Amino acid sequence: MAISAQSSKLSLPQTNPGVATVLEYLILKFPYIDASIWQQRIAEGKVHYHDGTAITAQSPFKAQQRIYYYREVENEPIIPFKEAVIFQDQHLLVAYKPHFLAVTPGGAYINECLQNRLRCSTGIADLQALHRLDRVTAGLVMFSVNPATRHLYHHLFEARNIHKTYQAIANVRTTEGLTGQQWEIKNHIAQASPKFRMGITEGPANSHSIIRCLQQCTKTQKALFELSPITGKTHQLRLHMQTLGWPILNDKYYPKLQPQSADNYATPLQLLAKSLKFIDPVTEQPRHFWCEHSLSLS
Repeated sequence: MAISAQSSKLSLPQTNPGVATVLEYLILKFPYIDASIWQQRIAEGKVHYHDGTAITAQSPFKAQQRIYYYREVENEPIIPFKEAVIFQDQHLLVAYKPHFLAVTPGGAYINECLQNRLRCSTGIADLQALHRLDRVTAGLVMFSVNPATRHLYHHLFEARNIHKTYQAIANVRTTEGLTGQQWEIKNHIAQASPKFRMGITEGPANSHSIIRCLQQCTKTQKALFELSPITGKTHQLRLHMQTLGWPILNDKYYPKLQPQSADNYATPLQLLAKSLKFIDPVTEQPRHFWCEHSLSLS
């Protein structure tokens, strides 16, 4: 049994969804966790309020209360790839995340995530991810080191003041010369079914990307693309490559959801967060970080 060393937290919603107790809300909120597990966690004192007071099976639901709990999984997979710290100062840490490693705890992963690994290796218990990458995507992730300046870096992302570029490889199956061509994609992205997938639907555009072909190999019918997201919708780049008719190589979600299966480390999703560029809100100096790893058509 793997148990998180760090607590997870949630705030009870303003509108009561029709429950009487905190326990009932947790069972409703997490339908894939058996009710008996929440009952056991509460009985063992593993669920508590902000002040440390234990929650009981009879604790009433009260809007906006903060609830803390410790995630557990029966068998946590070990990801056999190594992260690397690219940059670190007293405010910011930038790291390379390998394919298949989650950024933060989620699903079957508690301790095997980038944030936990870096907390252990650096000794910085307050280290916190400032943004996310899909578990199957590799590349650069920024972390806040100092809680006092964390809000400044969060604002960079909220205000879209960070220029991010990615690389992706796709099967193109065309004799048309694509190298040097550029496409601007705008469409409406909304949650699809199952809920972890997104879809392109009717409606005003809420997603925007610029995609350029860097290299094409007619022999293998593959091409290397540079992707610049202007907005940051979930799975945006994966959907925008699909929009062009070139879904990213080894994508198990798009265009068609593949049956659930164990990770195949030999065929990672060919998507890499390559660079981050912004004006540092603390030093007011330009920052440009890039990943030494690259995707290759060979």
